[in-house]
Amino acid sequence: MLQHRRFCMFMLSERLSVMSMRHEHFRARTRHLFARKFRQHGPIKLSTYLRPFHAGDIVDIKANAAEQKGMPHKYYHGRTGVVFNVAPRAVGVIIYKVVGNRYIEKRVNVRIEHVKHSKCRDDFLQRVKRNAELKKEAKAKGERVQLKRLPAAPRVAHTLSMKNNTPETLAPQAYDTYI
Repeated sequence: MLQHRRFCMFMLSERLSVMSMRHEHFRARTRHLFARKFRQHGPIKLSTYLRPFHAGDIVDIKANAAEQKGMPHKYYHGRTGVVFNVAPRAVGVIIYKVVGNRYIEKRVNVRIEHVKHSKCRDDFLQRVKRNAELKKEAKAKGERVQLKRLPAAPRVAHTLSMKNNTPETLAPQAYDTYI
């Protein structure tokens, strides 16, 4: 009888542990991750479908909950990758995933509703154009120009005159309630 009772308790504990397991389905814990932003609900704008994508473009993956087809896994939401394939309604994106101590190249097929052009290279490309213009102007004038970015230098040293500048003592305002 005692063995039977022990066996039943063991089976019950096993069953409860299975019932309370963390279920890992495809969209688990994405309630806020995939939620549309404030006043951004409703049908997808047509401009989303009119953006051209080419192989080699750098894109950001951002899942749009209004379109469930071709939605990426939650791991890829917010990741930046490179387009390697363009299909009529989707693009293939290469993303590097950190697994242990290495990077694994992942190829993800995502519909264009969930992808947008990345702005990560805009500053760099603008700087390249500006540097080319500065170089051209400097060459015409026959002088050298500094194109490298420099860290912010310390502020220039200066002294304050106390002649017409009397010091002012600052103190916090006393708290007062007006109820």
